[in-house]
Amino acid sequence: MSESTVVRPPAPVVSVRPVVLAAPGRGADLQFRVSTPAAGGALPVIVFSHGFGCSMDDYAPLADHWAAQGFVVVQPTHLDSRTLALPPEDPRTPRIWRHRIDDLRRALDGLEVLEAAVPGLAGRVDHDRIAVGGHSWGAQSASALLGARVLDAGGVPGEDMSDARVKAGVLLALTGLGDDLTPFARENFPFMRPSFDTMTTPALIVAGDHDQSLLSTRGPDWFTDPYFLSPGSKSLLTLFGAEHSLGGITGYGAAATTDENPARVALLQRLTTAYLRGALDPGDTGARTAAAALEEAADPLGKIQTKE
Repeated sequence: MSESTVVRPPAPVVSVRPVVLAAPGRGADLQFRVSTPAAGGALPVIVFSHGFGCSMDDYAPLADHWAAQGFVVVQPTHLDSRTLALPPEDPRTPRIWRHRIDDLRRALDGLEVLEAAVPGLAGRVDHDRIAVGGHSWGAQSASALLGARVLDAGGVPGEDMSDARVKAGVLLALTGLGDDLTPFARENFPFMRPSFDTMTTPALIVAGDHDQSLLSTRGPDWFTDPYFLSPGSKSLLTLFGAEHSLGGITGYGAAATTDENPARVALLQRLTTAYLRGALDPGDTGARTAAAALEEAADPLGKIQTKE
């Protein structure tokens, strides 16, 4: 099957940074990059949460592609970003995981302000078609808006931080159950104890079958927990040979990439785009077309599973 049924000709993109939202109680205003097609209307939105230490300027291979394919891409810079150089002794450090989730909610609350900051964007955004995405720690942050919750020391689920405005998610290299953390991770990252029992919002989970986390006592299958343990409509894309960078999604030539593979990144671009279009517009059949093309490939780079 032709990729042309999934990927449209790329549109010119406008990207504006920094766009700033006031964030009382955060200790610093919240900065964003907003990328959008230069033309077109009724544009769906992706709010994307970066991984540890990154910023709004990372993940260009995804953000650039999504914007060129017709999405408004909103990327906050969280407090753990190396660009902010927050010292470990800062009193906000133990709660950065929660500040991250609040950052994503502020993006939704301030969407009209973000629109107005991009020349010509106001009035072109579809506020009823919003998705969240994230990579690694960013995927955990985004998963909270889809219904995932954090268990306390006694195994009791914490606050429900799901958001009805979010209709779908793309969760890249999202960590699995906290019971499988190493002793070091269990002691230092108590927020990494998720429950997926209430993560009901549709989502695409992406895992690399060579992603061996130093935080887990399990193998790469740890990253498939969010698919198998969450209810509702979910898809799992397993990328063959992929490590935590999934081929290089954090940036073009990023030093953190341990498994550089442009073909893998291109596949991820196509499949995430197709998934989000279908999740936000049930009449769009591109996701099924893309999945069939992957299954029929002579030398596939991955496999897709789906459950309703």
